[in-house]
Amino acid sequence: QVLTVHSAKGLEWQVVAVPHVSSGVFPSTTGAATWLGSVAELPPQLRGDRALPGEQTGGSTDGVPVLELDDIYDRKMLENRIDLHKGALKDRKLDEDRRLFYVALTRTERALFVSGHHWADSGSEPKGPSPFLTELHELVGARPELGTIDEWAPAPEAGTPNPMTETPRSATWPGDPLGARRPAVERGAALVLAALDGGEPDPPANYEDDPDEWAADVDALLAEREQRAEHGAEVMLPAQLSVSQLVDLATDPDALAARLRRPLPFRPNPLARRGTAFHAWLERRFGATRLLDLDELPGADDEGGDESDFDRLQEAFLRSQWAARNPVEVEVPFETSLAGTMIRGRIDAVFEDTDGGWTVIDWKTGAEPDVEKLASVGLQLAAYRLAWAQLMAARTSRITGRPAEVRLDKVRAAFHYVRTGRTVAPEDLPGAEELDRLVRTAGAEKAEVPDSPDGEATDGG
Repeated sequence: QVLTVHSAKGLEWQVVAVPHVSSGVFPSTTGAATWLGSVAELPPQLRGDRALPGEQTGGSTDGVPVLELDDIYDRKMLENRIDLHKGALKDRKLDEDRRLFYVALTRTERALFVSGHHWADSGSEPKGPSPFLTELHELVGARPELGTIDEWAPAPEAGTPNPMTETPRSATWPGDPLGARRPAVERGAALVLAALDGGEPDPPANYEDDPDEWAADVDALLAEREQRAEHGAEVMLPAQLSVSQLVDLATDPDALAARLRRPLPFRPNPLARRGTAFHAWLERRFGATRLLDLDELPGADDEGGDESDFDRLQEAFLRSQWAARNPVEVEVPFETSLAGTMIRGRIDAVFEDTDGGWTVIDWKTGAEPDVEKLASVGLQLAAYRLAWAQLMAARTSRITGRPAEVRLDKVRAAFHYVRTGRTVAPEDLPGAEELDRLVRTAGAEKAEVPDSPDGEATDGG
């Protein structure tokens, strides 16, 4: 990782390197804006970290120096006092840089490397070590047990030109992303365009003209395009499915078959990152943290909204009825079998109800779907409900030593849309038989979904 010292506060690594500890760089000699010349700077008299009276009579101070003008009687005295104040602000900045250097040196657990340089990428004069690096060199030289001085290069002789500017490094920008492959790629693109136009592209004279076999790759892509246009392609159902794939099996089996036939990674989704962050916050709030598999990451179904409204999501959740309840389980991974196929997923939260049953909740950080889509994603809740009933039956069997069964009507399931505060519980969710038939027929017969997918809704207040 390459980051500033400010960004490294509170972090640690096994190995830390602190470069550029050179004169004028660290500490920086660049004049920082002060309240005397910048309207954006708050006068020290108004700051909570200002120095108290009697603390700024020479030397450094823990507080920001204050310009005292009570005993000033003429212009000359004012100019002298301002010069002294500017010097005190400069000393204060040096003290802050020294504290920052201390932060940089204390980020490591095992090995620390500190370095400077004589020559920079620009300039005609060498920089040399900064006061911080010189002090560190003297300390390690006096106490070898603290560290090792690998190299301490002598200062360049007067008049020595800057080697960084004498022989600058150059490169073409922007670089060609294809590089040496450009001729072959352009020829492959020409073959594709010719095929789209219905013409007969000229094949390569021999494979010596196509050592990377780009022509063969283009032919394979064109053949795949033709196969994709054919209907009725059969794909064997895998031995394991995720809950989202189970929903796709019911709503769009052709699209699922296409993804199973040629798996491709999903495009990065910033909204999914927001959903993942919100689920992680809920885990910490409910006091549970578990490792998740890649396909179990929450938030993948996040839709709509602004990536920056994470704080508003938290506030909206804290206003809901679920914020005042304690779940019995959160982030519950499960595996259940449907028609010989293993269904894997993760339940966001389970709450115990007063009648002895449970409510399975799936947090949704995106916008509420329309009626048609809500009916289809209700299969997700059906799988969660069935999985929780089987988990509770298995736990009861382990305790009692006898076979046990938990009726599905004891387990309720609902989506809670955090943004709007609505909890939607679809009625008449498919049971085990309907889900079994859905998997057994591989989507040919869709599981029954409720006629009124809005279900029971509460405002969550």
